[in-house]
Amino acid sequence: MKNILFIVGSLRKQSFNRQLAAMAEKMLSNQFKIKYLDFEEVPYMNQDLESVAPAPVMHARKEVLAADGIWIFTPEYNYSYPGLLKNLLDWLSRPMDISDYTNPSAVVGKKVTVSGAGGGNQTASCRAKLNELLEFMKMQVLTEPQAGIALGVEAWTKGEFNLTDEQTALLKAQADKFAAFVNE
Repeated sequence: MKNILFIVGSLRKQSFNRQLAAMAEKMLSNQFKIKYLDFEEVPYMNQDLESVAPAPVMHARKEVLAADGIWIFTPEYNYSYPGLLKNLLDWLSRPMDISDYTNPSAVVGKKVTVSGAGGGNQTASCRAKLNELLEFMKMQVLTEPQAGIALGVEAWTKGEFNLTDEQTALLKAQADKFAAFVNE
């Protein structure tokens, strides 16, 4: 069974994007082994630390290398992706052996897709910028379909996260397309 690594761009335990990931997990769990990346301890990117990457960075690289596909679920912060997600991607984009900059990073060639739950923009700006970054990092990006979920008022006021039938269908379409992409 192939492995899919989920990366949630919010550290909040009950984040809407973590809940969205759980829904996608149910859609894929009969076809793939799903694992969530814990990257809370990854330090800020610092070239002074790069020669001997910190243990949390090594752990993240190991998880990425073991994955056949990566699915990122992220909120949109000020029309972009969260800084903690960018920090993780900066570490992952660096060569695994910095003494040889022709050495690949852990993410080169990895198949990836992005979804997001947020405001009325449906995380469109965040996903567009993130797709661009992931392509720059030499990842294989599935850009269509990508589930961008506009949260209803009950999510913001009561913390209740529910998808409409249309949103569920969009997430399912992305899950099906990503499954086929990973299995190519």
